[in-house]
Amino acid sequence: MTHIDDPADGAAPNGVADRKPPAQHSLPAWAETALLVATALVVAVLIKTLLLQAFYIPSGSMRETLEKDDRILVEKVSYWFDDVQRGDVVVFDDPANWLSEEDGQTPDGTVGKTLAAIGLYPTGGHLVKRVIGVGGDTVECTQGRVMVNGAALDEDAYVTLPRQACAGSWTVTVPADHLWVMGDNREHSADSRVHTGDPGGGFIPVDDVVGKVFVVVWPWSRWQLLHRPSTFADPALEAAADVFSATAPLGLALTVCLPLFRRLKNAKRT
Repeated sequence: MTHIDDPADGAAPNGVADRKPPAQHSLPAWAETALLVATALVVAVLIKTLLLQAFYIPSGSMRETLEKDDRILVEKVSYWFDDVQRGDVVVFDDPANWLSEEDGQTPDGTVGKTLAAIGLYPTGGHLVKRVIGVGGDTVECTQGRVMVNGAALDEDAYVTLPRQACAGSWTVTVPADHLWVMGDNREHSADSRVHTGDPGGGFIPVDDVVGKVFVVVWPWSRWQLLHRPSTFADPALEAAADVFSATAPLGLALTVCLPLFRRLKNAKRT
């Protein structure tokens, strides 16, 4: 017969002593607050670096799409997996010193500069323009209209000041990995056209692009989402580029093969 001992006083069944769980040592209130703030700052920096950043508009070069003192958000995710597209409104760095001292102003004070550093305060020191041409594109102005790869852009939806989209007569070819940018307020925008004589020829390196403007967040009366204008979806823009890319290798092949063919033909005669 199996004998079962009764638990002794103060002992748990099965002979296991009753033990109290170790005391939990919680952080002091100030330490928890500091940890929370530090975590929030790290998250904010990650968001600024990888996802979103706030900016303000310091001039009227993008009227009426973007007005002076508008607060905007720029998203960076689109360019993780795709290239900058014609028609995008982009914010980019200013390595060529396009900005005036007023346009390049930064927040004053320690708090403002700290918030700007982590993306919680709209910053200056950048430019915002619309991408008109990407690498390989031919952009020209003909009779007051902007042409890309021989196709005319219908810019009435966003070029409102003035109605004429460009002035004069000019043609440029955008180098690879660069952009040709213009402000929507064409008469008052110091964009690629103005800087053709500067180092870089007015073209913006793609690597200088911070991200794409997708929303105006302040003032509330100006709240709006920005979309790529439909004119930049015109297949004619790509068709002209495709024709060039398809015919260029053929032309190169003919250039190489014709002299070789003539030499072989002459060799047979001799």
